[in-house]
Amino acid sequence: MTTADLSSEATPTRRVPDSQAFIEMQASPEFQDLRRRLRRFVFPMTAFFLTWYAVYVLLATYAADFMATKVVGNVNLGIVLGLGQFVSTFVITALYVKFANRELDPRAAAIRDELEGPVK
Repeated sequence: MTTADLSSEATPTRRVPDSQAFIEMQASPEFQDLRRRLRRFVFPMTAFFLTWYAVYVLLATYAADFMATKVVGNVNLGIVLGLGQFVSTFVITALYVKFANRELDPRAAAIRDELEGPVK
């Protein structure tokens, strides 16, 4: 028995769908539901973050006195809001991971199993 024989036995196999199968799956209600769920999360989060970022930039540009307001010691509101940009990025990422694990990944796996068959 060669190394190639051993690796093929250990590697799970799936059937390879043709292009027509992909086109049909893309039109399926399951795939459309997956896309709809992704968009329902991504578009509002993107709008929220871009708005939040634009407000921060506009405040930094046109409200320098407001941003220079001392919060604690030498830490001003501009620094706090700037750090808030990082925090909001991590929060959005964590929310997306939780959402994807709960909503998207199981549906995507079901679609893949339907297209390629279960792992043998």
